[in-house]
Amino acid sequence: MTELTCFKAYDIRGRMGDELNEEVVERIARAFAQVLQAQTVVLGRDPRASSQALSNAVAKGLMCSGVTVIDLGLCGTEEVYFATDHLGADGGICVTASHNPMDYNGLKLVKAGAAPLDTETEFAAIKRLAESGTFGSDAPKGSYDTSPVDRCRAAYVDRVLSFIDITSLSPMKIVVNAGNGAAGPSFDRIAAALEQAGAPISFCRMHHVPDERFPNGIPNPLLPENQPATSNEVLAQGAELGVAWDGDFDRCFLFDNEGAFVPGEYLVGLLAEAFLAKDPDETIVHDPRVIWNTQDLIARAGGRAVFARTGHAYMKQVMRDSGAVYGGEMSAHHYFRDFMACDSGMIPWLLVLELLSRKSATLADLIRARRTAFPSSGEINFRVEDVNHTVANVEAKYAPLALARDDTDGMSLDFGDWRLNLRRSNTEPLLRLNIEARGDEVLLRARVAELSALLAGHASD
Repeated sequence: MTELTCFKAYDIRGRMGDELNEEVVERIARAFAQVLQAQTVVLGRDPRASSQALSNAVAKGLMCSGVTVIDLGLCGTEEVYFATDHLGADGGICVTASHNPMDYNGLKLVKAGAAPLDTETEFAAIKRLAESGTFGSDAPKGSYDTSPVDRCRAAYVDRVLSFIDITSLSPMKIVVNAGNGAAGPSFDRIAAALEQAGAPISFCRMHHVPDERFPNGIPNPLLPENQPATSNEVLAQGAELGVAWDGDFDRCFLFDNEGAFVPGEYLVGLLAEAFLAKDPDETIVHDPRVIWNTQDLIARAGGRAVFARTGHAYMKQVMRDSGAVYGGEMSAHHYFRDFMACDSGMIPWLLVLELLSRKSATLADLIRARRTAFPSSGEINFRVEDVNHTVANVEAKYAPLALARDDTDGMSLDFGDWRLNLRRSNTEPLLRLNIEARGDEVLLRARVAELSALLAGHASD
């Protein structure tokens, strides 16, 4: 079999038909079972049109390898992570393309304990075996079980709500936008549990029902064109907070009480502050793209900050190695030690509700203060003709002037009053630029214009 181009840095994603189909995912499932010597595997899927057929093919491949398949059906990726650990399974697979275009799909894979696969050994071995198809004779056929579905979701809801003190919550109205992805049913169980516990929170649901057609657009709240729907509803409802999820809800995006989108780097700082308020001796992991606001809040609270390379496989490993209570990426992935060091799109907004209740402040005021102290460009993407040549040109011009340099993930250069990070995308042929400054919005804008002009000069057609 030819090379499987659906294998990316640490996940599987591809266009349906030419890169990904039922035969391909069946091969991957068999390879997954063989490499991990799995006896029990948790399976889940998002509502995408192709996900049910791919899920059936995954189950077939696993059962051909003698595996007991525990199928959660429609659920979030984080529910697969949770059930893998909760049930003591040998691995978990979620069929999802998250926020990718309509004609894409993919697989997210974890091993026992919801731990990430080692990209150099296990993930690479699965790829080689799936490509070769040398599986040997079929094992005694495995089995298929859906009986744990309800109790797994109930246990998942309990775990998610364990991160907050429900009795501390103040009355609030929250807008939630599931984007017609997988979030709706899982959120409803969380909301019901909050209501039963007496939480004074009311919810305004929008685009709530899972729908394979995605009638309101692909659920990717990071796209500027997708943000007004949630923003406008927050304003219309007079809500204190808006929450929007991507397709498999392992990421959540927040909107403040003024309807403004909250950039991910500022949410990382808020969540770090929330954990350190409870225990100032804890470690916080963050990615290297935009760091000053997060590091300032961690230092003020007495915590310890640790870098990790961008990407969930890398973040999870550093989380586990360091024992960090929380880790955050500006791309809206948030990881929690007491959630198997995995990412969750449900825990963050609950922690923000608790933080707002404790501070008796609006989210807009909290974010405004941090943006003033540490303005940030947000991530700016450039499609360039020659990535290596472009990076070399930036390095030649700016590196000699830098006071400090870090190459944990791309090239980070610190000039004292401003800082840049330039890195290659893990998944697309792009260069990603982030710039931050210390309390100087004018300087930030000047550096953004300067670097953008330089990178645009290397743009590909």
